[in-house]
Amino acid sequence: MAKFNSFEEILSWQKARELNLKIYKLTNTNSFYHDNVLKNQIRRASVSITSNIAEGFERNGNREFIQFLSIAKASCGETRSQLYRAFDRGYLNDDDFEDFKTKVISLSRQINGFIDYLQKSDFKGTKFK
Repeated sequence: MAKFNSFEEILSWQKARELNLKIYKLTNTNSFYHDNVLKNQIRRASVSITSNIAEGFERNGNREFIQFLSIAKASCGETRSQLYRAFDRGYLNDDDFEDFKTKVISLSRQINGFIDYLQKSDFKGTKFK
């Protein structure tokens, strides 16, 4: 794996950013108009994914990065749970729900793979040079 110079280069951050945009577009529809609690919760959960990847990267140490990636992965689970709430309330049709769910599960697996890589890596981060 190549060395990253910024969190923007990390594929899981890029995918999470795309998910954020899709979540914001979804929650700007009329279905969510009167459900501000769910709208805000699903937005915060999806934003937490990108935020934690970025914050962990900026810590400059693998142990802290792994911790923040773990939080980002947990936020994938929270986002997926909120998608179920939206689906159960009829805000998403079957196809859209499955599409979102597949994207979130894929992102979660990608983050998990990154965690596994970092745990096995001899490189401990720039702050330990």
